[in-house]
Amino acid sequence: MIKVALAGAGAFGQKHLDAIKNIDDVEVISLISRNLEATQETAKKYGIPHATTELAEALALPDLDAVILCTPTQMHAEQSIQCMKAGKHVQVEIPLADSLAGAEAVYKLQQETGLVCMVGHTRRFNPSHQYVHNKIVAGELNIQQMDVQTYFFRRTNMNALGQARSWTDHLLWHHAAHTVDLFQYQTGETVTIANAIQGPKHPDLGIAMDMSIQLRTESGKICTLSLSFNNDGPLGTFFRYICDNDTYIARYDDLVNGKEEPIDVSHVDVSMNGIELQDREFFAAIREGREPNSSVAKVFPCYKTLHDLEQQLEGQQ
Repeated sequence: MIKVALAGAGAFGQKHLDAIKNIDDVEVISLISRNLEATQETAKKYGIPHATTELAEALALPDLDAVILCTPTQMHAEQSIQCMKAGKHVQVEIPLADSLAGAEAVYKLQQETGLVCMVGHTRRFNPSHQYVHNKIVAGELNIQQMDVQTYFFRRTNMNALGQARSWTDHLLWHHAAHTVDLFQYQTGETVTIANAIQGPKHPDLGIAMDMSIQLRTESGKICTLSLSFNNDGPLGTFFRYICDNDTYIARYDDLVNGKEEPIDVSHVDVSMNGIELQDREFFAAIREGREPNSSVAKVFPCYKTLHDLEQQLEGQQ
């Protein structure tokens, strides 16, 4: 039995709690979040015996093996380090950090401790993207271009449940991280050219609400990524894979070809839930003493690219 604590009982934290219910031999023994009363209510709903507002209190629990962090972006690097210093395996939701220095610090400590430190790059686990990846690995497919749209409507600081956020989301360090990592993962190549431009910053939120990113690998594969918090229409991220012998469009766990004909991906893995598959990989890596897919080491190139893009954007101001 792996005993785990989950920090961050908001919309995404509850997705992990729902996923873990489907995984054998894993028990959530502590729930950590800002508001104690609300945390206790959620803990009661999921049958979690301990609730607290302090991560350190949960880390001191006897028999605790691992922590899943679904906390605000700005806390990810510091809390990942805190967990590993306490001797706990950690899965931190995307992004690993909001700076290259933060990502480097987590990576360094993981190498020193040998603990499992995995980042929630869910696109590596969605059955839709796994289907494409398996074809690439089998030598059946090569990507020529990825065209990606990441669109949300967030002109106020609200989360996916419509609740006020205590922190500010970020198009580059959060939402672009999904695509930058997936592009390098699917092509098996490193980004050698990266360009970015952004629109005006929101007067209250202080972040750019629109952004465009271009990526190119050493062999010439390209990715075009459009991101917006101003889009009042279909929400989410939509991936178009333009390949040497086919085209695919992925919408989270669903996949169609270029003619919008559905592709059955139900056989790709044991679940159609990307978050559940991500959590299964985390716990399997702990049990088997191995490096997981989306380990901090494997996703680190993404954060180097994000840093380069940030430097470009700061130079445009």
